[in-house]
This record gives sequence, structure tokens and C-alpha cells, in this order.
Amino acid sequence: MISTNEYFEGNVKSLGYTTATGKSTVGVMEAGEYEFGTTTHETMIVIEGEMTVKLPGTSNWKVFKSGEAYEINANKKFQVKVAQQTAYLCQYK
Repeated sequence: MISTNEYFEGNVKSLGYTTATGKSTVGVMEAGEYEFGTTTHETMIVIEGEMTVKLPGTSNWKVFKSGEAYEINANKKFQVKVAQQTAYLCQYK
């Protein structure tokens, strides 16, 4: 079953699905600044565009471009800035 997710007044939308390797979402973010929280370990892969991310426990922002990934542990918050529509794949473990 494919699920539909919408956050931040429709500025972040994704489709959720499950495969043999686990749950994932594929989505798009509009330009903006967002704070997300995790409930499980997440691996975020930038498909197109770029994300500027402030990972938990850090004070610096880091840019992740198309093809790059970052990981966030469970029960953490992180901040994301995108300057243009950006597509991503998020894998949950």
C-alpha cells in the first residue's frame, strides 16, 4: 500500500512504501526552512537539488547535493533549508 504524506502546509509532500528492505518515502520539498523529528533511524538521500542541513548535536550547516546522503538517529530533530524544489529518498531502519 502506498501512503501519501503532507507537511508544512503542503510544502513537503511524499509517498510512503514498503519493500523487502524496509519502509521508505520519496518526496519533494519546496524552497524553505524546515525542522523534522525522527522516530527511527533515517537515511536521507538527495535525488535532485540540494539540502543545507544542521544535523543533531552540531552547530554548523552542511550542504548535501544530488547523490549525497546523511543519516539521523532515532528520536532526534534536525533542520533543513532548500533554495529550490528538492527531491529526496528517505529510508527508515
